[in-house]
Amino acid sequence: MKICVIGTGYVGLVTTVCFAELGHSIVGVDIDEKKIENLRNGISPIYEEDVEEFLKKGMDSGKLSFTTDLASVLNDCDVVFNAVGTPPDEQRRVDLKYVWAVAKQVGENLNRHIVFVNKSTVPVGTASEVEKIIKANLKSNIDFDVCSNPEFLREGSAIKDFMQPDRIVVGVDSDKARQVMADVYKPLTEKGYYLMITDISSAELIKYASNAFLATKISFINEIATLCEKVGADISKVAKGISLDSRIGNKFLNPGPGYGGSCFPKDVDGLISIALDNGVNLRILEAVTDANKSHQLIAIQKIKKHIPNLFGKTIAVWGLAFKAGTDDIRESSSIKLIEKLIQEGAKIQCYDPIALENTKKELTNGNGIKFCEDKMDALSGADALVLMTEWDEFKGVSPEEIKKHTSIVVDTRNIWNKEECEGVSYEGWGR
Repeated sequence: MKICVIGTGYVGLVTTVCFAELGHSIVGVDIDEKKIENLRNGISPIYEEDVEEFLKKGMDSGKLSFTTDLASVLNDCDVVFNAVGTPPDEQRRVDLKYVWAVAKQVGENLNRHIVFVNKSTVPVGTASEVEKIIKANLKSNIDFDVCSNPEFLREGSAIKDFMQPDRIVVGVDSDKARQVMADVYKPLTEKGYYLMITDISSAELIKYASNAFLATKISFINEIATLCEKVGADISKVAKGISLDSRIGNKFLNPGPGYGGSCFPKDVDGLISIALDNGVNLRILEAVTDANKSHQLIAIQKIKKHIPNLFGKTIAVWGLAFKAGTDDIRESSSIKLIEKLIQEGAKIQCYDPIALENTKKELTNGNGIKFCEDKMDALSGADALVLMTEWDEFKGVSPEEIKKHTSIVVDTRNIWNKEECEGVSYEGWGR
């Protein structure tokens, strides 16, 4: 099957290379000429395990190509996936301007039947609006279908999530679109992976509801961790006891410095906005977002237990990405922590194995910030160490080694424990 994927960001590129791996003929489209040039040369714009391997494999097989010219390839395709960004606007609502722009361009250039698929995370009702925009810009009476196919890709394991999905959700309103989408995913359903076909509105809402539930789970365990500290309980034991209930499970029960990234903050805010637009107050999710803001700065409180006045103090920060396995610093608690520390007059020595360059671009006013190429360089001469991201290379550093450089450790991921950190002032979370 011939497929076009518009947008070669995180979702779009993973979708593109994975469809090529499944045997489809794929063309990726993006307006960024430099990005397309790099992709043609096998260079990925994102850090994600196996993406470049799949990219090169697809190019070598002839199944995969890239272009900046949508009009030139649109009418050679059976299915068009729209995977452009849907960032939050200034009011934290979902900004759909890129989705509308793509729909308009498709309408202006379409001369045959296609199934147009919203792959981006979009509010309920987006498919209907996309259909109107395409129809309004058609030059003749051409039949087409619009459907929804939300992604469930986790940064750091996106290729695996696409190729071995928990479920594939497709929202359609015609038998023709149903059959086409079944054919698209046949290489996966033949292996036993579950394809859920539903109405479009339900499909659009499933992604938001899924991410909001997971965000709630994270905020919940962080709240319990805070309570554990007050009552003398151990969050690791409490979490294990909770996880043994099959109705709950063991995922997303590790305390940490709040959720971040490109999905959870945006999607929780987006779902709240969708609900408000329909006269519904999602009070639980409003509380989740408020709780997360406090969790993102939990490290500040723990540092100040030992260093009340941070002015002139040097703080080492290990981990800048919002989670291990990615270079994504969007809504990263580390960035928020560094900004707060700088406001209070502290000096920062920070390190991340992957996300350092992205951080330099984000923290353009680098006064008081030293970007280190080695974790021990970041630790040298520091008054305190704050571990923010659970990279494996940090787990391999012994507390004995840390003690040679600093006497204060704030471990927001609980990768060490107080007993093995004898000789330093150790702050975990929830124990």
